[in-house]
Amino acid sequence: MRALIAVAPSIAFLAAAAAANAGAQVPGETPPSALVNPRSEEALEAAREASPRTGEETFAYFSDEVDEALERAIARVWDPARTRAPSPRTAWGDPDISGYWLNAAYTPLERPDRLADQPLYTIEEAIEEFQRRVLTDASVDPATVHYDWTEFGMDMWQSPVRPNRRTSLIVDPPDGKLPPMTTEGRARLESQARRDTLESRSLYERCITGNQGPPGIPFTQQTGEGQIIQTPDYVVIIIQSNSDVRIVPLDERPELPDNIRPWLGDARGRWEGDTLVVETTHFHEERKWRGAAGNMQLLERFTRIDDDTLLYEATITDPTTWEAPWTIEYPWPKMEPPGLFEFACHEQNYGIINVMRGVQTRAAEFEAGLEP
Repeated sequence: MRALIAVAPSIAFLAAAAAANAGAQVPGETPPSALVNPRSEEALEAAREASPRTGEETFAYFSDEVDEALERAIARVWDPARTRAPSPRTAWGDPDISGYWLNAAYTPLERPDRLADQPLYTIEEAIEEFQRRVLTDASVDPATVHYDWTEFGMDMWQSPVRPNRRTSLIVDPPDGKLPPMTTEGRARLESQARRDTLESRSLYERCITGNQGPPGIPFTQQTGEGQIIQTPDYVVIIIQSNSDVRIVPLDERPELPDNIRPWLGDARGRWEGDTLVVETTHFHEERKWRGAAGNMQLLERFTRIDDDTLLYEATITDPTTWEAPWTIEYPWPKMEPPGLFEFACHEQNYGIINVMRGVQTRAAEFEAGLEP
């Protein structure tokens, strides 16, 4: 495939990351708002001007592939109201959820305000929204940070993702919004903001763990590849991103003692009809996840809807972080073998160096500005 070069200044990534946490501040530390490059928009415009390709040219190059992807996807619109067939069975009689699955979606986590009273699109609306997202995705901004996902076949539309009638991943609360955070949860979320120290950066950004939870909330691109392996006594969930592995025993063993806290929690599974129910507790208290820490309790449900679809549902409960539990639901489309590839994380291994140089320079400038 012909290479399409996109200029990608790391300062743009820095600006977006810092702006997302601009309201957080810890006394005695440089606030995230001070790490924003005040000339970030100027840098983006310069990158667009310097790029040898426009977004329109990029889309034109991939237009045939986009048309084919849309044709495949709109034939498989996800409709949560449709009748479900019984799940296939393994040789020993359990529901068969094994295979390669993609944790990815264009559906937003929270319902947009313009759709406040509309939990479901019509089929036609779902297709129109999907088409809009695909066309936007395939028209790559020449200032795309780091590289052009489409060039490497990693855009969401280049995956088996399909239209979804749901207007948000959150199905409970009924308004499709996250419940309010507690005072403790907000303080914890602010303390977890990215700053000018390496320790303030997530373990995913530092190439140590993956970016798929649990719970599995889709990332911004097609990086949610995973594999499920079954035996009569265990279910193993392997995540491509940084090779995270969850081993779920099915033998009703007791939970771990409270002082033993794996990073990804302590999981226990059981079958309820066609559904694998996984309860996970004992998350490590230093794990950063949307303001939650070691008190989070996670209930996940995996149901094989048909040959190429696995329905994923997750309920998150943590009264120290949110005022009420909340639940997400969305389909995982099946991927064809080989499914998983090596996740070497080279980009972030060198990228983190440049990012830290940038934020530490901005922090020094901020501190210098405070000196009398």
